[in-house]
Amino acid sequence: MAQIKRGDFSTCDAPRPGRPKTVTAPEIIDQIHEIILEDHRISAKSIDEQLGISRERVGSIIHKDLDMRKLFAKWVPKYLNADQKRQLCQSSEQILEFFRRVPNEFLSRLVTMDETWLYHYDPEIKQQSMEWRHSGSPHPNKFRVQKSAGKVFASIFLRSRRCPPH
Repeated sequence: MAQIKRGDFSTCDAPRPGRPKTVTAPEIIDQIHEIILEDHRISAKSIDEQLGISRERVGSIIHKDLDMRKLFAKWVPKYLNADQKRQLCQSSEQILEFFRRVPNEFLSRLVTMDETWLYHYDPEIKQQSMEWRHSGSPHPNKFRVQKSAGKVFASIFLRSRRCPPH
């Protein structure tokens, strides 16, 4: 209103101090998407440093234009291949069949045992496991793959009846 009172009827924007606002160009969106596809764990800060645009703009492009978010990896204690999964299912079915045949005796005759190696290692922290994923994508899985600093073998036996007191 003040401009009109001064007689300035210009419809063009006058130059202003500070950084000019830019429209998000499709080329910039594509560049950011390519960078993320090369490294899903890259930070928005690294992207803004590579492209020379503000972190806020990078965040807006990632979240609004690319519909992506950064997810933590879901811890999976052990990876089983197809044969190991099949064998585990067969063993479980055999135990279930025994239970169906003699349900009253099942628990009294059951002794279970497990053996495992307990590894000492430094797990990846939660922040290090974060990856950019499209909305609706599942969380990435994280398996323990690094070398262990040491290990201990453990055998565990369980049975259903109480042992008589000594």
